[in-house]
Amino acid sequence: MAVDGQGRRGPLAGLRVLDLSGLGPAPFATMMLADFGAEVLSVRRPDPLPFDPAAAMARGKDAIGVDLRSPEGQAVARRLARSADIFVEGFRPGVMERLGLGPEVLMADNPGLIYARLTGWGQSGPYAKRAGHDINYLAISGALAVIGEDKPTAPPGLLGDLANGSYTMMIGVLMALVERQRTGRGQVVDAAIVDGASYMLGPMFGELELGLWDGDPDHAMLGGKAPFYGVYRCADGKWFSVGAIEQKFYAAMLSILGLDDVDPSAEAQMDRDRWPALRERIAAAFLTKPQAAWTEAFGAVDSCGAPVLAAGELAADPHNAARGTVTADGEGILTAAPAPRLSEHPELVTAPNPRGSRPADTILAEAGFTADEIGELTAKKAVWSL
Repeated sequence: MAVDGQGRRGPLAGLRVLDLSGLGPAPFATMMLADFGAEVLSVRRPDPLPFDPAAAMARGKDAIGVDLRSPEGQAVARRLARSADIFVEGFRPGVMERLGLGPEVLMADNPGLIYARLTGWGQSGPYAKRAGHDINYLAISGALAVIGEDKPTAPPGLLGDLANGSYTMMIGVLMALVERQRTGRGQVVDAAIVDGASYMLGPMFGELELGLWDGDPDHAMLGGKAPFYGVYRCADGKWFSVGAIEQKFYAAMLSILGLDDVDPSAEAQMDRDRWPALRERIAAAFLTKPQAAWTEAFGAVDSCGAPVLAAGELAADPHNAARGTVTADGEGILTAAPAPRLSEHPELVTAPNPRGSRPADTILAEAGFTADEIGELTAKKAVWSL
């Protein structure tokens, strides 16, 4: 089991990450690095909000306050970056350069540094310096147009920010680490949410090329219009999901719902002219029983159905509980286990790397700052403990 000098466990133990990401998807990406063993030092700026929006993504990290607006704070960040393997930032293009912390400066001092930049639009292009949020990036990527039934539906930030931002950055960083083993050189990782979301539309582009889809969101089989792929309200007001794409699962769904007069053949299933009427019948069937009854019925046969769970129900779900996917402590605070699972590190599921609590002077001393330097920086309020 890989363990670093501070007891962090995981395949990334021994790697150092300097995290200047602030808010958004980058703190989640650096939490993943910390979950799997990397030593992550999160740099926080002054004038914080009354609450810490990144607190839920602080697991496994150390934190230090640094005033990046001051020359002294900028010098601290540059010095910390000299011993880092990975540098992460999530600001609009040009911000790091104005602070003297751009890749040209930091990689001149540390040629092996992997400089990860996570933004919505990317580092180039006419939209690069625009403001934006998850929904805007998904809109431009093409992903938003295929989400929702009657109109494009804004999903939670997890689809754009996390799935197509955080994970895209993680993949880029890991690939850069692999290449550094061969070349000894670092590189800049330009992770853009727009790019990640468009990349994930690749299979749908393939359907267009093969003539399996005409580009109309209403005709996309997985867009919510197909009666056998979507969510339905139950008698108790809760929701149930079905994903009966394959013909045998489609036939099983019809049987469970008592729709024995509906043609279960693959030809009839894919007849889009029949979809609106069939969707109404399926919706009416689901309204006859509560969610728990449908959960039991679909669980009794080989079918594709599952209840739509609210946050407070996740930890009690038998599958989530058995795998430790989501757990709740005595106060009901939820925790999600790191993913994916690694056979050499099963302990990370039940006991992820804990958040550090070292004071600023200890962190700086370990980075090579002298006591006099630390005292001067503290006196000028260029650094502080968190």
